[in-house]
Amino acid sequence: MKKVKLDIVGLSYSQTQSGAYALVLGEVNGRRRLPIIIGAFEAQAIAIEIEKMTPSRPLTHDLFKSMADTFHINIQEIIIYNLVDGVFYAKLICSDGKNTHEVDARTSDAIALAVRFNAMIYTYEFILASAGIVIEGNDFLFLENMDSIAKEPEADTLPTSGQQQGFGDLTVEELQQKLQEAIAEEAYEKAARLRDELNKRGTS
Repeated sequence: MKKVKLDIVGLSYSQTQSGAYALVLGEVNGRRRLPIIIGAFEAQAIAIEIEKMTPSRPLTHDLFKSMADTFHINIQEIIIYNLVDGVFYAKLICSDGKNTHEVDARTSDAIALAVRFNAMIYTYEFILASAGIVIEGNDFLFLENMDSIAKEPEADTLPTSGQQQGFGDLTVEELQQKLQEAIAEEAYEKAARLRDELNKRGTS
C-alpha cells in the first residue's frame, strides 16, 4: 500500500469543538491537507516541541523520549494507517537497532512523539483520498492560543460533520462556494466539514 509523507502545517484552537484543537497535516510536495481534531494536552505537547520551549517539568511525551533514549529505542516513523467512523488510527514504528516493532497509538500522541524523535509522518493514499482537502497556494505554520492550552479533552477525529454545524440548509452550489472560500482563507477545519457535507450528498 502506497505511503504518503506528511508535515505539520497548522495547529490552532478548534472553533467548533470546545477544548479541542485542529491539527493540520500537509502532503509533502502536494496540495492535500489532512485536518484532525486533537486534545489540548496533545496540542500543547506538539506545540512546545515545535517551538523548542522547555517546560519546567517533563511532559509525558518528554518522559517517554527520555526512557526510550535510556534503553536505546528509536521511533523511526509513525503511520496514520486507518480511519474508522471519523476516528484516525496510528502506529509507531520502533527499533532498538536489531529488531523493529509496531506499537499502536493515538494519532495525536504519535505525532507528539514524532516531533521529539524527528521521525517521519506517513499516511496511506486511501486516507488522504477520503479525508483530505485540496488547497491552492502555499501554507504556513500557525500556532495560536498557547496560553489557553490546559486540559486533555477528546479523541483524534475528523472535524464535526457539516449537518451538525448548520450546513444542512445550504444548497450544493452554496456549499461548493463556501468550500472554496474556506480553502482560500486556509480555514481547513471548516473546509473539511463542508467537504464532508458535499460527500454525503454524493457531490465532489
